[in-house]
Amino acid sequence: MRSASACWRFCQLIEGIAVDEKQRYDEGMEVRRAVLGDAHVDRSLNALTEFNSEFQEMITRHAWGDIWTRPGLPRHTRSLITIAMLIGMNREGELKLHLRAAANNGVSRGEIKEVIMQSAIYCGIPAANATFHLAESVWDELGVESRE
Repeated sequence: MRSASACWRFCQLIEGIAVDEKQRYDEGMEVRRAVLGDAHVDRSLNALTEFNSEFQEMITRHAWGDIWTRPGLPRHTRSLITIAMLIGMNREGELKLHLRAAANNGVSRGEIKEVIMQSAIYCGIPAANATFHLAESVWDELGVESRE
């Protein structure tokens, strides 16, 4: 038979986990909005369905709440790393999103150019070529002069 104090400790543990999950979600949402912009996040939230809502909550908690809030790297560096990985994975939709978001983290066009140049060696010329075109189209959409 379990003691009342053991049950109480278990309830505290479960409650602590729930609070931690809520806190990570809230912190993740704050970073997600700062990086991706309110308009994008609001569109994503408005597109939630029963089918995808748990996935979106998981992304917010873990990608944005666990990883993007870590103290080891500034957001600027995380943006550059994310862009490089998305080039290598050939994920154009996410890459376009993170090329837009990079400016919110203080990433310059010159830094993005260097990431694309390096990706040509490690990910292939076609991947880099496609990313140069994609970056220019993103900058055109944003009204940013793409020439250095």
